[in-house]
Amino acid sequence: DLDFACADVVVFDCDLTPSQLRNVENQLGVEVFDRTGIIIEIFSRHARTKTAKLQVEIARLNYVAPRLRETSTGDKERQMGKGAGETTLELNRRKVRDQLAELKRELVSVQDVMMDRRTQRSELFSVALIGYTNAGKSSMMRAITGSDVEGENKLFATLDTTVRALYPITQPRILVSDTVGFIKKLPHDLVASFHSTHGASLLLYVVDASDPSFRSQLEVVHKVLAEVGVEGSKKLLVLNKSDQLSTDQQQSLMDEFPDAMMTSTRNPDDISKLHKYII
Repeated sequence: DLDFACADVVVFDCDLTPSQLRNVENQLGVEVFDRTGIIIEIFSRHARTKTAKLQVEIARLNYVAPRLRETSTGDKERQMGKGAGETTLELNRRKVRDQLAELKRELVSVQDVMMDRRTQRSELFSVALIGYTNAGKSSMMRAITGSDVEGENKLFATLDTTVRALYPITQPRILVSDTVGFIKKLPHDLVASFHSTHGASLLLYVVDASDPSFRSQLEVVHKVLAEVGVEGSKKLLVLNKSDQLSTDQQQSLMDEFPDAMMTSTRNPDDISKLHKYII
C-alpha cells in the first residue's frame, strides 16, 4: 500500500540479509539501506581519531563483504594476471578479506599504544560518562571538566572517546571520559567502541530525564555494558536536563529513582554537587 514513486532511498529499521536487500532493491528500483547500513554510514562520517576510523572501517567491510554482487558479465568474466581464474566477485571478496586483515593488524598496533598510555595513567581515578545517544553527555563533560568538548543536539555527535581532567583540578587528578552514545540494536562490530569504559572507577549513567523513553534507553545501556563486561562497576544514575521538567515531574522521578542525582548542566549548583559526589 506504500507509494515509493517519489522516494530516492528506502530505509528499513531492521537488518536485512544480503538476498533480502537485493530483492527489495530490485522490486522498488531505488537504493535500500537497513539499520546497520545507516548506523555505519553515520559512524563513518563522525569518526575522527585513528582508532575510531579503523573500527568503523572494519565494521563497514564486514557489513559489505557478504553483500558484494557479481558484475553484469557474471561468471563469464575472468580476471587475467594475479588471481587468474577468479570471477570479479571472487576477486573483490578476496580484496576485502585482505583489507580486513591489514586493518585489524593496524588496529591492534594502535590499541597497544593506547594501552601503554592507560598503564601510565593507571594510578589515577577515572570516571566514564555513558548513556544513550543525545542524552547530554558532552554538555556534562564540558561542565565538569571546563573543556570545550563538542556538544550537539544530534545522534552520535561524539564518536571518539575524549578524556579530560575533572575541574577544579583534584589531587590526585580524576580523569573523565566521554564515550560514544549507545543505541538499540547496535552493530556488533561497533561494540568495541565502548571498551573505553573498562577500568573506570565510576560509571555515570547519563539519561535525558525529559525524554519519556529514557527507561527503555537505560535498558539498552545495561545490555551493551553486559556485552563489554563492565556491568559490575560502581554506577550513579544521573537524571539530566532537569531544567526541562516541572517540579512535580522531578519529584516523581526522584521517588522512582531514589539513588539517582537530578541535574541540569545549566545549573552551577547541580554541577558542584556532582563534582563533590565524584570526589
